[in-house]
Amino acid sequence: MQDSGSDRTNVRWAELGQRLDAISEVYAERYGIDRTPAWHAMKICEESGELMQWFLASIGQGRARGKTPEQLQNSVDDEIADVICHAVLMAHHRGTDLGAVITRKWLRAVESAEGSRGGPG
Repeated sequence: MQDSGSDRTNVRWAELGQRLDAISEVYAERYGIDRTPAWHAMKICEESGELMQWFLASIGQGRARGKTPEQLQNSVDDEIADVICHAVLMAHHRGTDLGAVITRKWLRAVESAEGSRGGPG
């Protein structure tokens, strides 16, 4: 049986989830956090709020809090990483096959929407 690109992508998502989980477990133990399903969802919301805060500051619609434009851009990038990593952690704990879901929700939707006005959403 030939290995598909999708299979390789799924393995990478699973490995990333495991690696992030190990980091998150150390953090949780250090700060006494019970990483429940609700905690994972709330953490994504918290990090999304921080992303919005630094994004607005980076475009002049929020307080820069003494940060330079470069520092603001770095803060936006850091928060993007936090949102993505916490979403991967939530998926890991739920047993979600991210490769399959991304293909179903985004990649196939884009393929079928080519030439039309549809898309993921």
